[in-house]
Amino acid sequence: MNGAATPEPTEASAPTPQAPLEWRFSQVFGERGTGKDVQDVDIISAIEFNKSGHHLATGDRGGRVVLFERTDFKDHVSRKEAEKADYSISRHPEFRYKTEFQSHEPEFDYLKSLEIEEKINKIKWCQETNGASFLLSTNDKTIKFWKVQEKKVKKIWDMNMDTSNGPLNGSPAGSTMCGSSKLVPNGGILKHGGLPLLRLPVVVTSQETSLAANCRRVYAHAHDYHINSISNNSDGETFISADDLRINLWNLEISNQSFNIVDVKPTNMEDLTEVITCAEFHPSHCNTLAYSSSKGSIRLVDLRQSALCDTHSKLFEQHEAPGSRSFFTEIIASISDIKFSIDGRHILSRDYMTLKLWDVNMNSGPVATFQVHEYLRPKLCDLYENDSIFDKFECCQSGDGLRVATGSYSNIFRVFNCSAGDDEVTTLEATRSPTRRQTQNPARPMRSTITRGGRRGAENTGIDANGNTYDLSTKLLHLAWHPTENLIACAAANSLYMYYA
Repeated sequence: MNGAATPEPTEASAPTPQAPLEWRFSQVFGERGTGKDVQDVDIISAIEFNKSGHHLATGDRGGRVVLFERTDFKDHVSRKEAEKADYSISRHPEFRYKTEFQSHEPEFDYLKSLEIEEKINKIKWCQETNGASFLLSTNDKTIKFWKVQEKKVKKIWDMNMDTSNGPLNGSPAGSTMCGSSKLVPNGGILKHGGLPLLRLPVVVTSQETSLAANCRRVYAHAHDYHINSISNNSDGETFISADDLRINLWNLEISNQSFNIVDVKPTNMEDLTEVITCAEFHPSHCNTLAYSSSKGSIRLVDLRQSALCDTHSKLFEQHEAPGSRSFFTEIIASISDIKFSIDGRHILSRDYMTLKLWDVNMNSGPVATFQVHEYLRPKLCDLYENDSIFDKFECCQSGDGLRVATGSYSNIFRVFNCSAGDDEVTTLEATRSPTRRQTQNPARPMRSTITRGGRRGAENTGIDANGNTYDLSTKLLHLAWHPTENLIACAAANSLYMYYA
């Protein structure tokens, strides 16, 4: 059945099934008006909550980073105050726009005759210090370390000169207000002691504040291929960056030096069989990281073993059934995103057709497999023709580890229950009415609506297994789950939608 979970047998006893969550629309930022076209530079390309969940950052194809902050937790800090204000303590999280800044600009590599896009590929929050927020952002080649802080506005308030003893601005040359004083340049006066009284402004710090984003460091010239992921270490001092063939380890304080810890580049590039697609540090073990490959495998690496971690400590992969291999097998097996659970016990991975949950202590296979859009399997040839088969969907997991979510086409995303024996699946659409049924219109002739990336005019629309229409041109690639509450933020083109349960 499409969208169903197929848990693998485990020795652990099945937990009590969880009650289904009722998802509701919360907020939307940047909603597109009817009939309005979306500019390519406005399309959201990255979403990330900070560790506390009080801040949210998005990046777009135009190189901008937009920050949002939570507002509801500031309104009432205690239950007593909430009761006095007749305020529900279970009120869903609400966010507001905080600030934005231009993180990256388009560049040109003259040595390789290569244009470098300003598109933000990934954003990662760092530890807060003294009320200031820090984050990393990257495009294809350059990583930047930003500090965002509130500063009090300074104003020029007054001149520190007694105007009764000196000439006013614009006074005629040679005229003075005090006959015993001489004029000096800048409109000042010279007293008998020979000390001039200069017109210096007085700078006063007001109570007004403004947010300032400062680029503290730039980590550049370390990747020959496009950066696909960055990840902070739990030690708060280092982070990794990964491209197709290498993973580098950086110190946040040192921008001109990095250490190559994984290198899968063969001596002869013709022998290349797989590339790195994503990399992430363990949430609490600073010596452990995982990276995925285009062949559908996940490797766990221990930095204590050697300086160059080409040998993995654990390998997670699912072997295909005999006779099931086809031309598309390796393409759809490529993992586009991996995420550690908050406790570090599980790894969530997303390939083109499925979402898989792995136990780090069990490398025999995934503990659960969730079918995202199985109705597309007969149409893999068409998906290859219009390049949709190469779309890279992200995934996320709830803070309690009970549910996982990922996106699909027609701006929908699916939430799965991870509990053994529980086949709860919720399909939501990125609109103000997330649970509405999509319009069924099977009699409508399907026409090609490809506007970008198509090769031979394969169709972008069709009918799924439930009789609902789907549209390959609208895809929900990026989403993030709040670290402590059931709140999902997802991107549909240039719009940021939030849903709570």
